[in-house]
Amino acid sequence: MKLETKTAHFTNPLYLESGRILEPYEIIYETYGELNADKSNVIVICHALSGSHHAAGRYGNEAKPGWWDNFIGDGKTIDTQKYFVICTNNIGSCFGSTSPMSPNYPSDEPYRFKFPVLTISDIVKAQRILFDSLGIHHVRAVIGGSMGGMQAICYAIEYPRFADIIIPMATTAYTRPWAIASNKIAMEAIRHDPSFKNGNYEKEDLIANGLPGLAIGRMAGLIAYVGPNSMNEKFGRNYAHTDGLYELFGRFEVERYLEYNAYNFPKIFDPLSYLYICKTMNIFNAARGSDKLEDALAKIKCQLHLISFSDDVLFFPEEMEEIYTTMKELGKDNVSYTMIESTHGHDSFLVELDKFKDYIVDILEDRVG
Repeated sequence: MKLETKTAHFTNPLYLESGRILEPYEIIYETYGELNADKSNVIVICHALSGSHHAAGRYGNEAKPGWWDNFIGDGKTIDTQKYFVICTNNIGSCFGSTSPMSPNYPSDEPYRFKFPVLTISDIVKAQRILFDSLGIHHVRAVIGGSMGGMQAICYAIEYPRFADIIIPMATTAYTRPWAIASNKIAMEAIRHDPSFKNGNYEKEDLIANGLPGLAIGRMAGLIAYVGPNSMNEKFGRNYAHTDGLYELFGRFEVERYLEYNAYNFPKIFDPLSYLYICKTMNIFNAARGSDKLEDALAKIKCQLHLISFSDDVLFFPEEMEEIYTTMKELGKDNVSYTMIESTHGHDSFLVELDKFKDYIVDILEDRVG
């Protein structure tokens, strides 16, 4: 598989939904496969909260491949012998695109809290500007899960002729109080951690010492992402064999799992980016907060294929079903909905690929009505 990583620099202002301007800004992105002569084989992949542009493949010294490597590649579900795949790092994220820790031009000092609050629409708008600069004005498909699914829905509504097919997974048309509450735990834990220094921390300190507040927030997220079924299956009531049952801080295996994953997280993910991304997800509303959802969904022209997961406890299946039902009530036939029987909660779109990969191939080959 041909894999390339590039950074695009833009000097024209990006006008944001908040009324603010981002100028200049950069977007780092990866491509997989080869663009065909008429540019008709493009698939856009949108990443989730803690994801990045590195969706597939492996760099020479890399321990793990990209986050959707089992899904994208030569001969895989998204076959890079057939498709040209693009995945950008969202602006606001901390893996190379402009973010709160980027220099606040013309100063060399980082934005920190001077960075603007972004919306999903802003992120997608920046991606469209990138694609236009590459001469890509129409794509075969847009696919994304969770926050990536929000972007996919945004494409369907705001750029109704950009894609033939759009596949949102494990997402919602507007963020409900349950998900906002989960994010609130993370945001409060970060803000009140003394090591956060009111946003004036140094990156090197976080790499060396971590940030307990972000780790605690990540634990709250992991509980929602993994879900009860997966935790029961993985851990049961198993107790850490090195810990005594009657030690106050002795741990069940599920506690040890949370510690291991959460306390490593601040060493790779920036807390300011986490705060801003949580805010972006919290304020997402496909109806833009003014129109009715029906008015927004009525704009969709592409084939919209909605996929939910039965034990997702972050964005529940009924949230996806609402989109389908609303479109059907509008008399639209360009929509399908399927719920995958899953056991890995919200993260099923990342780990239970065998349950839906053939379905994705059928969609891309126009075998799903």
